[in-house]
Amino acid sequence: MRVCVPKEIEPGEQRVALVPALVSKLTKAGIEVLVESGAGEASLCSDRDYQEAGATIVPDPGTLLGQAEVVLKVQRPLLNVQLGCHEVDLMAPGAVIISFFLPSTDPDLVSRLVERKLTCFSLDLLPRISRAQPMDARSAMSTIAGYKAVLLAANAYSRLFPMMSTAAGTVAPAKVLILGAGVAGLQAIATARRLGAVVSAFDVRPAVRQEVESLGARFLALDVTSEADASGYAKGLAEEDERRQRELMTKFVKEADIIITTALVPGKKAPVLITGEMVAQMKPGSQIVDLAAEQGGNCELSQAGVEVTTGGVMIHGPVNLPASMPVQASNLYARTITAFLLNMVKDKALDLGADDQIVRESCVVRDGEIVAAAAALGQATSGG
Repeated sequence: MRVCVPKEIEPGEQRVALVPALVSKLTKAGIEVLVESGAGEASLCSDRDYQEAGATIVPDPGTLLGQAEVVLKVQRPLLNVQLGCHEVDLMAPGAVIISFFLPSTDPDLVSRLVERKLTCFSLDLLPRISRAQPMDARSAMSTIAGYKAVLLAANAYSRLFPMMSTAAGTVAPAKVLILGAGVAGLQAIATARRLGAVVSAFDVRPAVRQEVESLGARFLALDVTSEADASGYAKGLAEEDERRQRELMTKFVKEADIIITTALVPGKKAPVLITGEMVAQMKPGSQIVDLAAEQGGNCELSQAGVEVTTGGVMIHGPVNLPASMPVQASNLYARTITAFLLNMVKDKALDLGADDQIVRESCVVRDGEIVAAAAALGQATSGG
């Protein structure tokens, strides 16, 4: 079996899907590994490192993808401007793609996969079961995003995070508010606490209260709750509950120096937690880092990839934060995608048996046929 790792072509993407340290895991399983020249350069993985680990370097991306049986990627397949064609069009029918990909956000790509009779697995659709934890790329990347979000805010904040006693007097600690206590939110709490801030957090899922408090943060009980769905994510609130939530939260937003928002519902527009009116009540110099900016934003004024300043409040809408830490992010991502691939390898061949829940539920397209696993896909493609 031949596994190919192309260089990512998404603007700003510095990660690579496989690092040299994990090449031997695949070769020991009887897998031939081909890597595009320069694919790991931004992650400090040289062509020589890959070769010494047992991989073959291929200079031309078209040649690489044309002979791939399995393609490992970070981002979804895209149009390669340099070659003048889509990455999908370079792959032979029957090839398998593994990457991050929410099918509901790109129905055109789904159509291409079908036309080319390819098979595509998305790590975004990985079931939240214990056996799949080593393959949970989304959680691994969310950990990095939560950490980096706090550093981004601290760097832009014009004051100190920790309380300090000096000869000139005592410096009060920064007040940090975390909205959403999933993986990214919990990591943001831990990072802000390490920097010495006083941290409060809110989540509509009451079950996460213990995790928040175990990290030394105060859990805000706003009497607006929602249960987690089967994947562990919070279900969306009704419109009236969202309005009430914003009203109850206004006081805490007004008092905060730093706000990190992480609330997402997979495949849907992010819920608005902070309105423009709430931002107007914040102190000048305050910072908002909106990790949901790519999906519409938890702050009404957020813009993806842009820093917006209004009334002295800076609103950051970072895009793809994990890619800003490519060395660690690539190492973590490579572990998860390697575990996912090896779960399907039986006797040196790929076993796509639908009896495996992980294989079944993470599959978007199989041999050119849309599979039932992507529940959100049906709505997206029917309207696309």
